[in-house]
Amino acid sequence: MKLQTLIGLEFHVQLKTKTKMFCACLNNSENEKPNENICPICLGHPGVLPVVNEEAVRMALKAALALNCEIAEFSKFDRKNYFYPDLPKGYQISQFDEPVATDGYLAINNVARDGLSAPLNDASQLKRIGIIRLHLEEDAAKSIHEKNKSLIDFNRGGAPLVEIVTAPHFSSPYEAKSFGQELQLIMRFLEISDADMEKGQMRCDANISLRPEGDANLYPKTEIKNINSFRALERALAFEIKRQTELWLDGKPPQTQETRGWDDQKQQTVSQRSKEESSDYRYFPEPDLPPLTFTKKDIDAVRAHLPELPQAKRQRFVEMYSLNYEEVKILTATKDSADYVEKIISELQEWLCSTAEGTKEEIWARHSKRAVKSAAGWLINKFLKLLDEQNIAFNENKVTSENFAEFITLVYQNKINSAAGQIILEEMVRTGADPSQVMEEKDLKQVDNEADLAKIILKIIKNSPEQVEQFKNGKEAVIKYFIGLVMKETKGKSDPRKAEEILRVHLVK
Repeated sequence: MKLQTLIGLEFHVQLKTKTKMFCACLNNSENEKPNENICPICLGHPGVLPVVNEEAVRMALKAALALNCEIAEFSKFDRKNYFYPDLPKGYQISQFDEPVATDGYLAINNVARDGLSAPLNDASQLKRIGIIRLHLEEDAAKSIHEKNKSLIDFNRGGAPLVEIVTAPHFSSPYEAKSFGQELQLIMRFLEISDADMEKGQMRCDANISLRPEGDANLYPKTEIKNINSFRALERALAFEIKRQTELWLDGKPPQTQETRGWDDQKQQTVSQRSKEESSDYRYFPEPDLPPLTFTKKDIDAVRAHLPELPQAKRQRFVEMYSLNYEEVKILTATKDSADYVEKIISELQEWLCSTAEGTKEEIWARHSKRAVKSAAGWLINKFLKLLDEQNIAFNENKVTSENFAEFITLVYQNKINSAAGQIILEEMVRTGADPSQVMEEKDLKQVDNEADLAKIILKIIKNSPEQVEQFKNGKEAVIKYFIGLVMKETKGKSDPRKAEEILRVHLVK
Protein backbone atom coordinates (compact mmCIF):
# COMPACT_ATOMS: atom_id res chain seq x y z
CA MET A 1 0.00 0.00 0.00
CA LYS A 2 1.35 3.42 -0.97
CA LEU A 3 0.40 6.15 1.48
CA GLN A 4 0.20 9.91 1.03
CA THR A 5 1.25 12.23 3.85
CA LEU A 6 -0.83 15.32 4.68
CA ILE A 7 0.70 17.87 7.06
CA GLY A 8 -0.66 21.19 8.26
CA LEU A 9 1.06 23.57 10.68
CA GLU A 10 -0.09 26.07 13.30
CA PHE A 11 2.36 28.74 14.41
CA HIS A 12 1.97 31.07 17.38
CA VAL A 13 4.25 34.09 17.00
CA GLN A 14 4.77 36.42 19.96
CA LEU A 15 4.72 40.06 18.86
CA LYS A 16 7.35 42.36 20.35
CA THR A 17 5.13 45.27 21.31
CA LYS A 18 5.98 47.45 24.28
CA THR A 19 2.86 46.41 26.21
CA LYS A 20 0.58 43.39 26.35
CA MET A 21 -2.38 42.69 24.08
CA PHE A 22 -5.17 44.11 26.22
CA CYS A 23 -3.51 46.03 29.08
CA ALA A 24 -0.65 48.44 29.83
CA CYS A 25 1.65 45.86 31.45
CA LEU A 26 5.12 45.61 29.90
CA ASN A 27 5.35 42.84 27.32
CA ASN A 28 8.58 41.46 28.74
CA SER A 29 8.67 37.99 30.25
CA GLU A 30 12.45 37.53 29.93
CA ASN A 31 14.96 38.45 32.64
CA GLU A 32 12.16 39.55 34.93
CA LYS A 33 11.18 38.26 38.32
CA PRO A 34 8.17 35.91 38.17
CA ASN A 35 4.81 37.69 38.27
CA GLU A 36 6.40 41.14 37.98
CA ASN A 37 4.54 42.49 34.91
CA ILE A 38 0.94 41.76 35.87
CA CYS A 39 -2.23 43.71 36.61
CA PRO A 40 -5.93 43.02 37.33
CA ILE A 41 -6.70 43.05 33.58
CA CYS A 42 -4.27 40.35 32.46
CA LEU A 43 -5.07 38.38 35.63
CA GLY A 44 -8.77 38.46 34.75
CA HIS A 45 -10.13 40.11 37.90
CA PRO A 46 -13.89 40.76 37.92
CA GLY A 47 -15.06 44.05 36.43
CA VAL A 48 -11.90 44.94 34.49
CA LEU A 49 -12.08 46.09 30.86
CA PRO A 50 -9.49 45.10 28.24
CA VAL A 51 -8.35 47.55 25.52
CA VAL A 52 -6.92 46.45 22.15
CA ASN A 53 -3.21 47.17 21.57
CA GLU A 54 -3.11 49.22 18.34
CA GLU A 55 0.55 48.36 17.63
CA ALA A 56 -0.20 44.64 17.87
CA VAL A 57 -2.98 45.05 15.30
CA ARG A 58 -0.61 46.93 12.98
CA MET A 59 1.98 44.15 13.33
CA ALA A 60 -0.65 41.51 12.55
CA LEU A 61 -1.57 43.40 9.37
CA LYS A 62 2.11 43.50 8.35
CA ALA A 63 2.38 39.73 8.84
CA ALA A 64 -0.82 39.14 6.90
CA LEU A 65 0.31 41.24 3.93
CA ALA A 66 3.76 39.60 3.91
CA LEU A 67 1.99 36.23 3.70
CA ASN A 68 -0.24 37.36 0.83
CA CYS A 69 -3.41 37.18 2.92
CA GLU A 70 -6.74 38.90 2.33
CA ILE A 71 -7.37 41.32 5.18
CA ALA A 72 -10.94 41.36 6.44
CA GLU A 73 -12.78 44.67 6.45
CA PHE A 74 -14.49 43.47 9.64
CA SER A 75 -13.12 41.16 12.32
CA LYS A 76 -13.94 40.59 15.98
CA PHE A 77 -12.61 39.03 19.16
CA ASP A 78 -14.10 35.98 20.87
CA ARG A 79 -13.79 34.15 24.15
CA LYS A 80 -12.27 30.68 23.90
CA ASN A 81 -13.35 28.88 27.06
CA TYR A 82 -11.24 26.22 28.73
CA PHE A 83 -9.87 25.63 32.20
CA TYR A 84 -6.14 25.39 32.76
CA PRO A 85 -3.95 26.75 35.57
CA ASP A 86 -2.06 29.12 33.24
CA LEU A 87 -5.31 30.81 32.12
CA PRO A 88 -6.55 32.87 35.10
CA LYS A 89 -9.76 34.15 33.43
CA GLY A 90 -10.87 30.64 32.50
CA TYR A 91 -10.96 31.79 28.88
CA GLN A 92 -8.59 33.18 26.28
CA ILE A 93 -9.41 36.24 24.17
CA SER A 94 -8.88 35.08 20.60
CA GLN A 95 -10.63 35.25 17.21
CA PHE A 96 -12.90 32.51 15.92
CA ASP A 97 -15.14 32.99 12.90
CA GLU A 98 -14.05 36.52 11.90
CA PRO A 99 -10.22 36.57 11.94
CA VAL A 100 -8.04 39.49 10.84
CA ALA A 101 -6.90 37.75 7.63
CA THR A 102 -7.54 34.66 5.50
CA ASP A 103 -6.60 32.97 2.20
CA GLY A 104 -2.87 33.64 2.03
CA TYR A 105 0.11 31.66 0.82
CA LEU A 106 3.88 31.34 1.06
CA ALA A 107 5.97 29.74 -1.68
CA ILE A 108 8.79 27.46 -0.55
CA ASN A 109 11.42 25.47 -2.40
CA ASN A 110 10.46 21.79 -2.58
CA VAL A 111 13.24 20.58 -4.88
CA ALA A 112 16.67 21.46 -3.45
CA ARG A 113 17.56 19.44 -0.38
CA ASP A 114 19.89 22.22 0.83
CA GLY A 115 16.93 24.38 1.80
CA LEU A 116 17.77 27.21 -0.58
CA SER A 117 14.93 29.20 -2.07
CA ALA A 118 14.42 28.86 -5.79
CA PRO A 119 14.40 31.95 -8.02
CA LEU A 120 11.09 33.79 -7.85
CA ASN A 121 10.76 33.43 -11.61
CA ASP A 122 11.24 29.66 -11.55
CA ALA A 123 7.79 28.37 -10.63
CA SER A 124 8.83 24.77 -11.31
CA GLN A 125 10.91 24.73 -8.13
CA LEU A 126 8.42 26.49 -5.88
CA LYS A 127 5.55 24.95 -3.94
CA ARG A 128 2.77 27.26 -2.79
CA ILE A 129 1.62 26.52 0.76
CA GLY A 130 -1.84 27.86 1.50
CA ILE A 131 -2.51 29.85 4.66
CA ILE A 132 -6.06 29.39 5.89
CA ARG A 133 -6.12 32.16 8.47
CA LEU A 134 -4.12 34.59 10.59
CA HIS A 135 -5.65 35.90 13.77
CA LEU A 136 -4.78 37.83 16.93
CA GLU A 137 -5.00 36.49 20.46
CA GLU A 138 -3.40 36.71 23.90
CA ASP A 139 -0.85 34.28 25.27
CA ALA A 140 -1.34 32.11 28.33
CA ALA A 141 0.96 32.22 31.35
CA LYS A 142 4.01 29.98 31.71
CA SER A 143 3.84 26.75 33.70
CA ILE A 144 6.99 25.60 35.49
CA HIS A 145 6.86 21.97 36.55
CA GLU A 146 9.19 20.83 39.31
CA LYS A 147 9.51 17.48 41.05
CA ASN A 148 6.75 17.87 43.62
CA LYS A 149 4.98 21.04 42.48
CA SER A 150 3.96 23.23 39.56
CA LEU A 151 4.45 27.00 39.50
CA ILE A 152 2.81 29.65 37.32
CA ASP A 153 4.57 32.79 36.05
CA PHE A 154 1.93 35.21 34.75
CA ASN A 155 4.42 37.62 33.14
CA ARG A 156 3.76 36.05 29.74
CA GLY A 157 -0.01 35.94 30.23
CA GLY A 158 -1.69 38.44 27.95
CA ALA A 159 1.27 38.86 25.60
CA PRO A 160 0.11 39.52 22.00
CA LEU A 161 0.24 36.62 19.55
CA VAL A 162 -0.59 36.05 15.92
CA GLU A 163 -1.66 32.51 15.10
CA ILE A 164 -0.96 31.37 11.54
CA VAL A 165 -2.77 28.25 10.33
CA THR A 166 -1.69 26.58 7.09
CA ALA A 167 -3.60 24.27 4.80
CA PRO A 168 -2.50 20.59 4.85
CA HIS A 169 -0.26 21.16 1.84
CA PHE A 170 3.00 19.71 3.17
CA SER A 171 3.92 16.24 1.98
CA SER A 172 7.20 15.80 3.88
CA PRO A 173 8.88 16.83 7.15
CA TYR A 174 11.51 18.68 5.09
CA GLU A 175 8.88 20.92 3.52
CA ALA A 176 7.39 21.68 6.94
CA LYS A 177 10.80 22.64 8.33
CA SER A 178 11.60 24.82 5.29
CA PHE A 179 8.29 26.67 5.70
CA GLY A 180 8.94 27.28 9.41
CA GLN A 181 12.42 28.64 8.76
CA GLU A 182 11.14 30.98 6.04
CA LEU A 183 8.28 32.15 8.27
CA GLN A 184 10.75 32.89 11.07
CA LEU A 185 12.88 34.97 8.68
CA ILE A 186 9.82 36.94 7.53
CA MET A 187 8.82 37.76 11.11
CA ARG A 188 12.35 39.00 11.80
CA PHE A 189 12.60 41.02 8.59
CA LEU A 190 9.28 42.66 9.46
CA GLU A 191 10.75 43.38 12.92
CA ILE A 192 7.53 42.30 14.60
CA SER A 193 9.00 39.31 16.49
CA ASP A 194 12.37 37.77 17.32
CA ALA A 195 10.61 34.43 16.70
CA ASP A 196 13.11 32.43 18.77
CA MET A 197 11.62 28.96 19.18
CA GLU A 198 13.83 28.03 22.12
CA LYS A 199 12.57 31.08 24.02
CA GLY A 200 8.94 30.35 23.14
CA GLN A 201 8.61 33.45 20.95
CA MET A 202 7.52 31.19 18.10
CA ARG A 203 5.73 27.93 18.82
CA CYS A 204 4.56 25.28 16.41
CA ASP A 205 1.94 22.54 16.48
CA ALA A 206 1.82 20.07 13.61
CA ASN A 207 -1.22 18.18 12.33
CA ILE A 208 -0.55 15.03 10.35
CA SER A 209 -2.57 12.24 8.76
CA LEU A 210 -2.00 9.59 6.11
CA ARG A 211 -4.24 8.18 3.40
CA PRO A 212 -3.87 5.69 0.54
CA GLU A 213 -2.63 7.30 -2.67
CA GLY A 214 -5.56 8.22 -4.91
CA ASP A 215 -7.97 8.38 -1.96
CA ALA A 216 -9.57 11.83 -1.61
CA ASN A 217 -10.96 11.20 1.89
CA LEU A 218 -9.49 12.84 4.97
CA TYR A 219 -8.73 10.54 7.91
CA PRO A 220 -8.40 11.38 11.63
CA LYS A 221 -5.38 13.61 12.20
CA THR A 222 -2.85 13.66 15.00
CA GLU A 223 -1.72 16.96 16.50
CA ILE A 224 1.88 17.09 17.75
CA LYS A 225 2.78 19.56 20.51
CA ASN A 226 5.90 20.44 22.54
CA ILE A 227 7.94 21.24 19.43
CA ASN A 228 10.63 23.80 20.29
CA SER A 229 12.97 23.72 17.27
CA PHE A 230 12.86 23.13 13.53
CA ARG A 231 14.96 20.00 13.96
CA ALA A 232 12.41 18.70 16.46
CA LEU A 233 9.61 19.53 14.00
CA GLU A 234 11.25 17.51 11.25
CA ARG A 235 12.03 14.57 13.53
CA ALA A 236 8.60 14.52 15.17
CA LEU A 237 6.89 14.40 11.80
CA ALA A 238 9.24 11.69 10.53
CA PHE A 239 8.50 9.60 13.61
CA GLU A 240 4.75 10.10 13.25
CA ILE A 241 4.83 9.11 9.57
CA LYS A 242 6.60 5.88 10.52
CA ARG A 243 4.16 5.21 13.40
CA GLN A 244 1.03 5.84 11.36
CA THR A 245 2.36 3.89 8.36
CA GLU A 246 2.78 0.83 10.58
CA LEU A 247 -0.81 1.23 11.81
CA TRP A 248 -2.11 1.40 8.24
CA LEU A 249 -0.08 -1.62 7.14
CA ASP A 250 -1.40 -3.57 10.15
CA GLY A 251 -4.95 -2.73 9.06
CA LYS A 252 -5.50 -0.49 12.11
CA PRO A 253 -5.40 3.13 10.85
CA PRO A 254 -6.11 5.92 13.41
CA GLN A 255 -9.85 6.04 14.22
CA THR A 256 -10.00 9.21 16.33
CA GLN A 257 -8.20 12.53 16.44
CA GLU A 258 -5.43 12.59 19.02
CA THR A 259 -3.02 15.05 20.61
CA ARG A 260 0.51 13.72 21.12
CA GLY A 261 3.58 15.40 22.62
CA TRP A 262 7.10 15.23 21.24
CA ASP A 263 9.61 13.71 23.69
CA ASP A 264 12.97 15.05 22.56
CA GLN A 265 14.95 12.71 24.81
CA LYS A 266 13.22 9.57 23.56
CA GLN A 267 12.88 10.96 20.01
CA GLN A 268 9.25 9.87 19.81
CA THR A 269 5.72 11.19 20.16
CA VAL A 270 3.70 10.30 23.25
CA SER A 271 -0.08 10.21 23.53
CA GLN A 272 -1.53 12.98 25.70
CA ARG A 273 -5.28 13.20 25.12
CA SER A 274 -8.04 13.09 22.54
CA LYS A 275 -7.97 16.21 20.36
CA GLU A 276 -10.55 18.93 21.10
CA GLU A 277 -12.99 20.25 18.52
CA SER A 278 -13.94 23.93 18.22
CA SER A 279 -17.31 23.17 19.88
CA ASP A 280 -15.45 22.08 23.03
CA TYR A 281 -14.27 25.67 23.56
CA ARG A 282 -17.79 27.20 23.56
CA TYR A 283 -16.71 30.28 21.59
CA PHE A 284 -18.83 33.41 21.89
CA PRO A 285 -18.14 37.06 20.94
CA GLU A 286 -16.03 39.03 23.43
CA PRO A 287 -18.53 41.55 24.86
CA ASP A 288 -15.91 43.98 26.20
CA LEU A 289 -14.07 44.66 22.92
CA PRO A 290 -15.31 46.44 19.79
CA PRO A 291 -14.77 44.82 16.37
CA LEU A 292 -11.81 45.77 14.16
CA THR A 293 -12.62 47.49 10.88
CA PHE A 294 -10.14 48.33 8.12
CA THR A 295 -10.51 50.45 5.00
CA LYS A 296 -8.43 50.10 1.83
CA LYS A 297 -6.61 53.26 2.90
CA ASP A 298 -5.68 51.64 6.24
CA ILE A 299 -4.33 48.54 4.52
CA ASP A 300 -2.42 50.51 1.87
CA ALA A 301 -0.77 52.58 4.61
CA VAL A 302 0.57 49.41 6.25
CA ARG A 303 1.61 47.93 2.89
CA ALA A 304 3.62 51.07 2.08
CA HIS A 305 5.88 50.41 5.08
CA LEU A 306 6.62 46.76 4.37
CA PRO A 307 10.36 46.06 4.00
CA GLU A 308 11.92 43.95 1.28
CA LEU A 309 11.11 40.37 2.29
CA PRO A 310 13.69 37.54 2.50
CA GLN A 311 12.86 35.73 -0.72
CA ALA A 312 12.82 38.93 -2.79
CA LYS A 313 16.07 40.05 -1.17
CA ARG A 314 17.79 36.74 -1.99
CA GLN A 315 16.64 36.96 -5.59
CA ARG A 316 17.90 40.55 -5.89
CA PHE A 317 21.29 39.64 -4.40
CA VAL A 318 21.70 36.88 -6.98
CA GLU A 319 20.77 39.13 -9.90
CA MET A 320 22.49 42.33 -8.75
CA TYR A 321 25.72 40.92 -7.28
CA SER A 322 26.21 37.73 -9.36
CA LEU A 323 26.37 35.56 -6.23
CA ASN A 324 25.06 32.00 -6.07
CA TYR A 325 22.15 30.93 -3.87
CA GLU A 326 24.33 29.17 -1.33
CA GLU A 327 26.29 32.37 -0.72
CA VAL A 328 23.20 34.56 -0.71
CA LYS A 329 21.34 32.37 1.79
CA ILE A 330 24.20 32.74 4.28
CA LEU A 331 24.69 36.47 3.72
CA THR A 332 20.98 37.26 4.09
CA ALA A 333 20.35 34.92 7.03
CA THR A 334 19.33 37.96 9.09
CA LYS A 335 18.24 41.47 8.21
CA ASP A 336 21.33 42.81 10.01
CA SER A 337 23.71 40.68 7.95
CA ALA A 338 21.98 41.56 4.66
CA ASP A 339 22.15 45.30 5.45
CA TYR A 340 25.82 44.94 6.48
CA VAL A 341 26.70 43.24 3.19
CA GLU A 342 25.03 45.96 1.13
CA LYS A 343 26.87 48.68 3.07
CA ILE A 344 30.17 46.85 2.45
CA ILE A 345 29.48 46.66 -1.28
CA SER A 346 28.60 50.36 -1.38
CA GLU A 347 31.80 51.27 0.50
CA LEU A 348 33.82 48.86 -1.67
CA GLN A 349 32.63 50.67 -4.77
CA GLU A 350 33.85 53.96 -3.31
CA TRP A 351 37.26 52.52 -2.36
CA LEU A 352 37.91 50.95 -5.75
CA CYS A 353 36.68 53.94 -7.74
CA SER A 354 38.91 56.29 -5.73
CA THR A 355 42.06 54.28 -6.56
CA ALA A 356 41.60 53.70 -10.30
CA GLU A 357 41.33 55.80 -13.44
CA GLY A 358 38.10 56.20 -15.37
CA THR A 359 34.50 57.06 -14.59
CA LYS A 360 32.84 55.50 -11.57
CA GLU A 361 30.53 53.45 -13.79
CA GLU A 362 33.42 52.11 -15.94
CA ILE A 363 35.58 51.17 -12.95
CA TRP A 364 32.76 49.41 -11.14
CA ALA A 365 31.66 47.56 -14.28
CA ARG A 366 35.21 46.18 -14.66
CA HIS A 367 35.76 45.19 -11.06
CA SER A 368 32.40 44.69 -9.34
CA LYS A 369 31.89 40.98 -10.03
CA ARG A 370 35.31 39.83 -8.78
CA ALA A 371 35.44 42.33 -5.92
CA VAL A 372 32.00 41.38 -4.58
CA LYS A 373 32.85 37.69 -4.96
CA SER A 374 36.02 38.27 -2.91
CA ALA A 375 34.03 40.10 -0.23
CA ALA A 376 31.47 37.28 -0.05
CA GLY A 377 34.23 34.69 0.26
CA TRP A 378 35.96 36.48 3.14
CA LEU A 379 32.65 37.15 4.90
CA ILE A 380 31.42 33.56 4.69
CA ASN A 381 34.65 31.58 5.09
CA LYS A 382 36.61 33.77 7.51
CA PHE A 383 34.66 36.60 9.12
CA LEU A 384 31.54 34.70 10.23
CA LYS A 385 33.75 31.84 11.41
CA LEU A 386 35.82 34.23 13.56
CA LEU A 387 32.67 35.71 15.11
CA ASP A 388 31.42 32.22 15.93
CA GLU A 389 34.76 31.13 17.42
CA GLN A 390 34.91 34.23 19.63
CA ASN A 391 31.20 33.98 20.52
CA ILE A 392 30.45 37.48 19.16
CA ALA A 393 26.88 38.22 18.08
CA PHE A 394 26.74 39.56 14.53
CA ASN A 395 25.11 42.87 15.50
CA GLU A 396 27.75 43.36 18.23
CA ASN A 397 30.85 42.93 16.05
CA LYS A 398 33.38 45.81 16.02
CA VAL A 399 34.24 45.76 12.30
CA THR A 400 32.52 48.62 10.49
CA SER A 401 31.31 48.13 6.94
CA GLU A 402 33.77 50.82 5.80
CA ASN A 403 36.73 49.03 7.39
CA PHE A 404 35.68 45.70 5.92
CA ALA A 405 35.43 47.30 2.46
CA GLU A 406 38.90 48.80 2.91
CA PHE A 407 40.20 45.37 3.92
CA ILE A 408 38.72 43.77 0.78
CA THR A 409 40.30 46.54 -1.31
CA LEU A 410 43.73 45.68 0.13
CA VAL A 411 43.20 42.02 -0.73
CA TYR A 412 41.74 42.72 -4.16
CA GLN A 413 44.59 45.05 -5.14
CA ASN A 414 47.19 42.48 -3.94
CA LYS A 415 48.56 44.81 -1.29
CA ILE A 416 48.30 41.91 1.15
CA ASN A 417 48.20 38.18 0.53
CA SER A 418 45.77 35.68 1.99
CA ALA A 419 47.94 34.80 5.01
CA ALA A 420 48.40 38.46 5.92
CA GLY A 421 44.70 39.05 5.34
CA GLN A 422 43.82 36.43 7.92
CA ILE A 423 46.09 38.08 10.51
CA ILE A 424 44.64 41.52 9.80
CA LEU A 425 41.02 40.32 9.90
CA GLU A 426 41.57 38.56 13.24
CA GLU A 427 42.90 41.83 14.68
CA MET A 428 39.96 43.77 13.22
CA VAL A 429 37.45 41.38 14.78
CA ARG A 430 39.25 41.53 18.12
CA THR A 431 39.73 45.30 18.34
CA GLY A 432 37.81 46.96 15.49
CA ALA A 433 41.10 48.38 14.16
CA ASP A 434 41.59 49.99 10.76
CA PRO A 435 43.02 47.39 8.32
CA SER A 436 45.67 49.68 6.78
CA GLN A 437 46.91 50.58 10.24
CA VAL A 438 47.21 46.89 11.22
CA MET A 439 49.03 46.19 7.94
CA GLU A 440 51.63 48.91 8.65
CA GLU A 441 52.04 48.10 12.35
CA LYS A 442 52.58 44.39 11.71
CA ASP A 443 54.63 44.99 8.53
CA LEU A 444 52.31 42.81 6.44
CA LYS A 445 52.33 44.77 3.20
CA GLN A 446 53.00 42.46 0.29
CA VAL A 447 56.39 42.59 -1.45
CA ASP A 448 55.18 43.50 -4.92
CA ASN A 449 58.28 45.20 -6.35
CA GLU A 450 59.47 42.84 -9.09
CA ALA A 451 63.10 44.01 -8.88
CA ASP A 452 63.26 43.33 -5.12
CA LEU A 453 61.54 39.98 -5.54
CA ALA A 454 63.91 39.00 -8.38
CA LYS A 455 66.97 39.70 -6.18
CA ILE A 456 65.60 37.38 -3.48
CA ILE A 457 64.80 34.68 -6.06
CA LEU A 458 68.25 34.84 -7.70
CA LYS A 459 69.84 34.39 -4.28
CA ILE A 460 67.65 31.34 -3.56
CA ILE A 461 68.44 29.78 -6.96
CA LYS A 462 72.16 30.30 -6.44
CA ASN A 463 72.01 28.46 -3.08
CA SER A 464 69.93 25.53 -4.42
CA PRO A 465 71.87 24.02 -7.37
CA GLU A 466 70.59 20.49 -6.80
CA GLN A 467 66.93 21.53 -6.89
CA VAL A 468 67.58 23.73 -9.95
CA GLU A 469 68.96 20.69 -11.79
CA GLN A 470 65.95 18.60 -10.77
CA PHE A 471 63.57 21.23 -12.16
CA LYS A 472 65.50 21.44 -15.43
CA ASN A 473 65.24 17.65 -15.71
CA GLY A 474 61.44 17.86 -15.62
CA LYS A 475 60.64 17.49 -11.91
CA GLU A 476 57.82 20.07 -11.93
CA ALA A 477 56.93 19.64 -8.23
CA VAL A 478 60.23 21.30 -7.23
CA ILE A 479 58.67 24.68 -8.05
CA LYS A 480 56.69 24.44 -4.80
CA TYR A 481 59.95 24.04 -2.91
CA PHE A 482 61.25 27.31 -4.37
CA ILE A 483 57.96 29.15 -3.72
CA GLY A 484 58.18 28.01 -0.09
CA LEU A 485 61.70 29.45 0.21
CA VAL A 486 60.55 32.75 -1.30
CA MET A 487 57.66 32.97 1.16
CA LYS A 488 60.02 32.19 4.04
CA GLU A 489 62.54 34.79 2.90
CA THR A 490 59.84 37.47 2.53
CA LYS A 491 58.12 36.43 5.77
CA GLY A 492 55.00 35.47 3.84
CA LYS A 493 54.64 38.92 2.28
CA SER A 494 55.17 38.03 -1.38
CA ASP A 495 52.51 37.06 -3.88
CA PRO A 496 52.99 33.30 -4.56
CA ARG A 497 51.70 33.68 -8.13
CA LYS A 498 54.11 36.51 -8.94
CA ALA A 499 56.94 34.61 -7.23
CA GLU A 500 56.21 31.56 -9.41
CA GLU A 501 56.24 33.67 -12.60
CA ILE A 502 59.67 35.14 -11.79
CA LEU A 503 61.03 31.76 -10.64
CA ARG A 504 60.08 30.09 -13.93
CA VAL A 505 61.86 32.84 -15.88
CA HIS A 506 65.13 32.47 -13.95
CA LEU A 507 65.13 28.69 -13.41
CA VAL A 508 65.38 27.97 -17.14
CA LYS A 509 68.31 30.33 -17.70
